[in-house]
Amino acid sequence: MKTGHLIDMDGVIYRENQLIPGAGEFVEALVATGTPFLFLTNNSAPTPEDLAVRLKHLGIPGLSPRHFYTSALNTAEFLSETHPGCTVFVIGEGGLLTALHERQIASDALHPSYVVVGEGVATMEKLGKAHECIERGARLLATNPDNWCPVSSEKTRPGAGAMAAFLEASTGRRAYYLGKPNGYMFHRARRRLAELALGELDQVVMLGDTMETDIRGAVEAGMYAFLVLSGSTQLESVGDYVYQPTRILQSVADLTDEIKTGAASDRLDSPAFNREGFHTGKSGHRHQTDLLALYKPRPRPAMTK
Repeated sequence: MKTGHLIDMDGVIYRENQLIPGAGEFVEALVATGTPFLFLTNNSAPTPEDLAVRLKHLGIPGLSPRHFYTSALNTAEFLSETHPGCTVFVIGEGGLLTALHERQIASDALHPSYVVVGEGVATMEKLGKAHECIERGARLLATNPDNWCPVSSEKTRPGAGAMAAFLEASTGRRAYYLGKPNGYMFHRARRRLAELALGELDQVVMLGDTMETDIRGAVEAGMYAFLVLSGSTQLESVGDYVYQPTRILQSVADLTDEIKTGAASDRLDSPAFNREGFHTGKSGHRHQTDLLALYKPRPRPAMTK
């Protein structure tokens, strides 16, 4: 059977500026065996070229930009497909701006069709401008639902979901969240993977470290979902979720021999590990998709308490 791999990056291939042990050998095995693969990230800030250079510096050379698919690319494809000729007011960085420009989606600070929120530094001036655009009729779109993202074992950073939540609260309007676990992200990624493989694939495996985005999205898209424990998810918390990964691995290094030989290993197959009653990690919703009543309009909060 012809199998392709979608691979999350932060927590799966690297953490901060260090490769996760065995990740380089895993990617080498994919390349050497001609296994189709695509790196899939919710981070909208970098371009595919940026990510290829980053992995080169970390010790994985020879990858081209076509091996990377970001939530910024996904957002640009979504807008060009569903609303050709639309305009946007953007809160985000180079990767998002470049993706929109390549799809000929124009910036508009007066009467944009959409306010698009991605990763990056958001000044109060920009948030205020975005607020005004939404009040004038612009729709609110976020590249991904991440409220916060891990940077290291002791540090996190704000995500696109947090900034979108600010604008939801100030305007009373709901955002639409692209990126993982949105099915559009997985549908487009699968199409790109087939293009890399020069044909349809028999099965697709999603390799990720986050239950709420990587694993949930793969399960809902009908893909195999492999959870690695090298990132943000602890084994003790897996049983808290209704959906479960197909397999649980310590890291992508557990798959290297399997990729080389084609013989499946039985290392930590799930859902055997479903212990209940353990809760670890940062408290509070990490993703906007965890919130209730996503499709109900949110009334604007009172101006003062």
